[in-house]
Amino acid sequence: MKLILRVLLSALAVVILSKILPNVSVDSYMTAIIVAIVLSLLNFIVKPILVIFTLPVTILTLGLFLLIINAIIILLADNLIDGFSVDGVLWAIIFSLLLSILQSILFSLLKEDKKS
Repeated sequence: MKLILRVLLSALAVVILSKILPNVSVDSYMTAIIVAIVLSLLNFIVKPILVIFTLPVTILTLGLFLLIINAIIILLADNLIDGFSVDGVLWAIIFSLLLSILQSILFSLLKEDKKS
């Protein structure tokens, strides 16, 4: 149940960001749910591999290269999903940063509700 709620909150974050950012678009709410699932899978499977391969660059940039890795994950999701589009690497970085912040806020609200 917690996993489903986290996916739905991530989809909500994707929809909110697609409304705010001009160069990010999502066709429907179902597409946003698919984006949330695909991003979760890519972060679980592909991101660790990319982090290992780019470890020297990540160390040299003091971790800032992880922003580029996140942008690559977002652009990969863009290529995999038809109703989701991000125009360029800069917008993928901005989307990635804002998505992380928004997910942190939404997930912390989820944790606070469980304590009550």
